[in-house]
Amino acid sequence: MQNQLQDYVPAHALPLVLNLLEQEHVMVKIKKERKTRHGDYRFLPNGKHQITVNSNLNEYRFLITLIHEIAHFEAYKLYGKFIKPHGIEWKRTFQHLMLPFLNPEIFPNELLPLLAKHFKNPKASSDTDAPLTLALKQFDEPNNKTYIFQVPLGHTFLANNGKVFKMNKKRVKRFECVEVKTGRLYLFNPNAEVELIN
Repeated sequence: MQNQLQDYVPAHALPLVLNLLEQEHVMVKIKKERKTRHGDYRFLPNGKHQITVNSNLNEYRFLITLIHEIAHFEAYKLYGKFIKPHGIEWKRTFQHLMLPFLNPEIFPNELLPLLAKHFKNPKASSDTDAPLTLALKQFDEPNNKTYIFQVPLGHTFLANNGKVFKMNKKRVKRFECVEVKTGRLYLFNPNAEVELIN
């Protein structure tokens, strides 16, 4: 497990992560990039527990995602399978598990205040926290992608599916965009990465 994870999490976080995983007997698999999620937790039919995390995440996002998924397992174990996936039981578990990692030996100083704010009430996805998402993005490999929440109103962009859209307006949590070719309305999550055209 150590060899598998040492290239993906900050060096000072590795002993804490390994300690968590050794106690819990959870299998961790590192997957190719998935557009719809950074990771997931599953209780498998054979009775084992499996966590998957995307390989393309920077070490800080990888760590947050891994602890997010371990929190799902812990909450399942402590409170049973009938709790809400991102309900109060999961939130408390996630906060408790994340606390030892929130220090300058693991996260850069510029991330710590944003993480402290985020973990007062963690959401189902850290991507819905725009300031934290932008701060984490600076540690990604450079690419020509932009988050949808950064696209100005009226600008066009290319989505991952190859279609061209025009930014229409922001709703409560998502962004309403018009497909240029058909005029149909689509809703995008704020964490969608797109390529600006103009």
